[in-house]
Amino acid sequence: MNWWNHIPEHINPNIFEIGSFQIRYYDLMYLIAFAITYLLVLHRLKNESYEYSKAVIQKYFVWAVLGLLIGARLGFVLFYDLMYFIAHPLKIICPFDYSNGLHYIGLFGMSYHGGFVGAILASLFFCYKNRINLWHFADLLSPAIPLGYTFGRIGNFLNGELFGRATTAAWGMYFPLDPLHQLRHPSQLYEAFFEGIFLFIILWSVRKKHLFDGFHFCLYIISYAIVRFCIEFVREPNPGLGYIWHFFTMGQLLSIAMILGGIFIMLIKRNQLKI
Repeated sequence: MNWWNHIPEHINPNIFEIGSFQIRYYDLMYLIAFAITYLLVLHRLKNESYEYSKAVIQKYFVWAVLGLLIGARLGFVLFYDLMYFIAHPLKIICPFDYSNGLHYIGLFGMSYHGGFVGAILASLFFCYKNRINLWHFADLLSPAIPLGYTFGRIGNFLNGELFGRATTAAWGMYFPLDPLHQLRHPSQLYEAFFEGIFLFIILWSVRKKHLFDGFHFCLYIISYAIVRFCIEFVREPNPGLGYIWHFFTMGQLLSIAMILGGIFIMLIKRNQLKI
């Protein structure tokens, strides 16, 4: 057995603790993810032909982050464990456990696809309110987004959650939250690289190629969904849901919807150019 197989078992997910309250590296990674995306967007404003003000971007990020977090939480409730939350509705918004005294446990369960929908709805409202071209604005944001995923997935790894399926691969790892204590794919690190660094390199390198408003947004959602669909084959399905039709995970079905949605938007936008 190699030393790296046991890395997750030696990671303390908490930066510090005060009684039953903890600040986790997971929280820090998400703050870094938002900050990096924001700075990359400002870099584009400064060096490319986008005419939005810094103040507009700051206001937008407040709306987008709120929409993302609310959508991610509600998406997990609806997509992954609806029956549990119907029976325990306070668990949707309450980060405390009252079963044995008062303990802060945080909100377990966030859905990327729910966060995506929440951010889209927030963007629609923001752009409508401020009379901004939604597709042009989305093209500004899209190439900057993937690098943030790198830190979000590293946060999942440090938290010991969302680990992969059992494996015999030499690079497999043991995760302390795994009740079966099996060697598993470190799928969070796969996602950190492919959803984050890999997609960022691709989208950032073509960010100045403008075919039509919305092109980079479509490219982003299609490429992310393809990568996510593939990685789901080594990611452990949600224990409350398992496999759908004995083969697919919920993440794969939602990714298929993203791919079809991206292709549909791309075809509509291209046809509009021909009219």
